[in-house]
Parts: sequence; structure tokens; C-alpha cells
Amino acid sequence: MRGAENLGIMARLVDADKAYAASILIKKWHWWLMDRRPPYLEQYAKNVLRECRDFRPDVLIATGLAPLSETVLEKINRLGIHAVNYLTDDPWNRKQRSHWFFKTLPLYKNVFNVRRSNIADLKKAGCRNVHYLPFGYDPGLHYPEKPAGEEEMRKYQADILFVGGADGDRLLFIRALIRKGFRVALYGNYWNRYVETMRYARGFADPRQLRLATGCAKISLCLVRRSNRDDNVMRSYEIPAAGGCMLAEDTAQHRAVFGDEGESVYYFSNELQMVQKASYLLTHENARKILRQNAYNKITQKNNTYADRLKEMLMITASSTEKNHDAS
Repeated sequence: MRGAENLGIMARLVDADKAYAASILIKKWHWWLMDRRPPYLEQYAKNVLRECRDFRPDVLIATGLAPLSETVLEKINRLGIHAVNYLTDDPWNRKQRSHWFFKTLPLYKNVFNVRRSNIADLKKAGCRNVHYLPFGYDPGLHYPEKPAGEEEMRKYQADILFVGGADGDRLLFIRALIRKGFRVALYGNYWNRYVETMRYARGFADPRQLRLATGCAKISLCLVRRSNRDDNVMRSYEIPAAGGCMLAEDTAQHRAVFGDEGESVYYFSNELQMVQKASYLLTHENARKILRQNAYNKITQKNNTYADRLKEMLMITASSTEKNHDAS
């Protein structure tokens, strides 16, 4: 939405949280027994349809596993509105796979996918136009910020910062860091459920707290979500934009963005490599400074904002629309 405003594009936001606004018991019922359907999927989808009829946008952008029903998407398409999806999650992830969403996928004119690993799967599922479009960052939220004083600096200091949920494969990496004796700071879901990580869990953080944590930590760890078959995550862009020194999981997309080892980030493929490279960086302050600056420049001096991602989505959608008109 902020990207649209920055580009001078008229837009409306329909909050998808309203599709999930139910009691915990009802949410669990729908999650486990109703194919992971949002409790108010139909009501929310009809509200989106009303907004489309009122606002008459050229394009409807749904994000991820958007709570839009098959029936409503068909009606939106009949209005001449180009429904597209910025697919931030992998629908084949067993933790969130749902048949109702698979029925909606072929109804999107374009699917903009943040990972390459499932593009073939999306095409087999009936998606006509699939485009690789990675995550980005919001310059209004992700930028370097210094703490207000010594007390705030001490509050956010850490050897290694990680922001994200406590997935099982991530837990293995964090355990290795804790065993090594590093000062670890963890923000996100479920870290307080494990005995080993409980004392390092800092709950959720607002954007300013994350900026301060990223700037004050000596190293920011970037782990992809393997259950999502990711090659990049939101933090891949947010860490350098906020001035962090990034130690990143080795993926093709990370190397495409940040270059070879040591150019602007350090890479690892397993727990041993991660611990070794973290140990090196923690004892080489000048190397960390160089990495911070180089990664910041690589991200901020190229087209990596969400406004840039939006611009690309709209250009591709306009181009595919023109081709369809020419074909007809």
C-alpha cells in the first residue's frame, strides 16, 4: 500500500485479517477440520467483491494464501479486473496446504512467485502465467537507526540476532549457536516453547525495535524457510536495508543479489560452517563494517523496494493484457 502511494497509484487495502477474526476455538476447528479455511472466508471474499464493484480497479493484488473463494474470483474476473497473486508462501507446504486455495490458483491471471523451486508445480496446477519476483523491503520501515542512548544500546546488543519463527530446521542452527556460547537474541513465534531457546526469546518486535536490534547485533542470521522451499525471505532484504551484518544461508538467489562470498555477506550451508563463519566475524569488527556497508549499498542502490516489486507486477500484467487483446 505504501509502495502504491509512493508511485502515485490510487489503491484500496482490504484487511485479510478480518477473514480470521474468530475465537481461538473456532480458528482451530477450521484449521484442523475444515481444510484450513479461514472462519469468515466467504464473508471476507464477498466484501472484496463489493470493494471491486465500487472502486473498479484495473488490478486486484492478493498476497499469499489470500482468503478469496473460487466463486468470488470468477466474478471479479468477469468484471474485467485482472486478479493477480503475489505468492509469498508455498501452497505445497504441508503445514498450510489447503484444497480450497488450490482451486483458486488457476483463476489468477498472473502469479508472482517469490521462489523458483515450485514454478513447475504451479504450472501443473493450472497457473497460466508464473513469474519469479522475490521479496523486497519497505524504505519507510527498514533503514538504519541508532539507539537513543547507552541503555537502549545495551538492551538490543547481541552477538547474533535471528528474526523468524522457530521451525524445526531452524532450531538446529540456533542450538548450535547457543552451544558455542554466543549471545543470541530471538524474535518471533514459539522460541519460548523450547528449554534451550527460552531464555533467548524476546517475543515480537515492532519495526523500530527490529531496526535497533539489527543495528546493535554484531551479526544478523538469515535462514530461509525450508518447508516453503525458499531461496530468499523477507529478512534477506530487510537486514541489509537496516544496516545489519548478514550471515546468510547459501542459496542461488542470495548469491545473485549479494555476490560471491565475502563481497557483502558470508554464506553457510550447514551448522558447522555457520558457527565457523560467525566465530570469524565476531572477532573481526572491520570485516563486519565492510559487509554492512556493501550489503546496504547492493540493496538500496538497486530496485528492491516493494514499490519496485509493485511496478514490475503492474508492467507485466499490462503487457500480458495487451497480448491477450492482440490474440483475440
